[in-house]
Amino acid sequence: MGFTFMIFFSSIWSVSFLLISFLTVLSLFFLNQNFSEIYNLWFFSDQVSSMMVSLSIFLCFLCMISTPSLKSSYYLLCLIFLGLILSLAFSSNSILMFYIFFESSLIPTLVLIICWGYQPERLQAGSYMMLYTVTASLPLLLLIFFSSYKLSSFDMCILKNSSALFSSNIFIVFLYSAFLVKLPMYSVHLWLPKAHVEAPLAGSMILAGILLKLGGYGLYMMNKCFILELNLISIFFMSLSMWGALLACFMCLRQTDMKALVAYSSVAHMGLVVVGFLSNSIFGMVSALIMMFAHGVTSSALFCMTYFTYEKVNTRSMTYLKGLLQMYPMLSFFWFFLCCINMAAPPTLNLLSELMIIPSLWVISVSFILVMGMLIFFSASYNMFLYASINHGSSSSYCLPCKDLKSFEILSLLMHIFPLLFLFKSEFFTFLLDTLVSGSKISYL
Repeated sequence: MGFTFMIFFSSIWSVSFLLISFLTVLSLFFLNQNFSEIYNLWFFSDQVSSMMVSLSIFLCFLCMISTPSLKSSYYLLCLIFLGLILSLAFSSNSILMFYIFFESSLIPTLVLIICWGYQPERLQAGSYMMLYTVTASLPLLLLIFFSSYKLSSFDMCILKNSSALFSSNIFIVFLYSAFLVKLPMYSVHLWLPKAHVEAPLAGSMILAGILLKLGGYGLYMMNKCFILELNLISIFFMSLSMWGALLACFMCLRQTDMKALVAYSSVAHMGLVVVGFLSNSIFGMVSALIMMFAHGVTSSALFCMTYFTYEKVNTRSMTYLKGLLQMYPMLSFFWFFLCCINMAAPPTLNLLSELMIIPSLWVISVSFILVMGMLIFFSASYNMFLYASINHGSSSSYCLPCKDLKSFEILSLLMHIFPLLFLFKSEFFTFLLDTLVSGSKISYL
């Protein structure tokens, strides 16, 4: 209802901002709902969907704070439609409607990239994004019709309670392919750096903060709707995700574009989300959910930092960026703080998610623990490389001193940092763990 009002008032920036602020505060109340799951004819809600809806509205709110100069009614309308589609996708009770909203979210994102992108290559980036995601989703549509024909319903509650066991390798590949491309998993990730580099700030924030989490949420819902055995296909996807995350860390160490580095770091973090959901264990699932929330806010903040830095020096190339600590001390402080959060320094949610996935990896294979150790080490390496290469050293002749961070930029960064630090002690994630243990089909290995 709130998004409907915002569509009518999209031409007035101040009214749209007040409405999205109200929706952000209202969505926080649903995180502490008394029921573990709520169903009706059209909508579905549990702790995970409530968390993702809150994250979607919160990041749309931060997009409006971070880009106050873009007060075009078409830009606001695009953001509103994107927030509405994402909220409906995370709240849909029908598996067919979830698929429709899952695919519809690409349209406003494509409009953001094409209309407000930076370079002519944005058309190629949009084409890559559409071809990768839509092509991988078509087998899922056939699978949805097949399973719903056998059970005579599209309702997720009926699918979940049908206790249908699917162990076919083709079934599992078709079921996971759309979501693994959306996350994305390494080897099907080539569309993500291209889309991020060409997208405007709001497009990058929404893409990394929410749209990638649609893939993780899809894995979570498919594991709830179908009983899937841990077989060789799942082990293969998990191995590819773990080693791919490590390779993505190596790719981060050789990047010269700040935006591309942050985009490849998203591939590394999403590899752990894939392993958490496919491990079929409580610790793995909770780790993946916390990683989704923490990465959604952290990556959005890092893209804000790249945009604010680009506004100061008119380049994203780290080759020409040196000594920002001397010219922009406040900007360097936030770079240091966010790089520490991105490398999972305590006491942040990122650390909690990485610690909780270790028991699941230990049960599956000891070799996964070794890869996880290298992943943690090189994650810290590329974050220190990012911070040191643009902030330390003598100031570059290409960078000229000007005004430091503005008030709305500081507000946006502080609002990004707040949930990453203070939700660590929140009772919400404790309640989320209790809910999954007591009500989920997914059990310990």
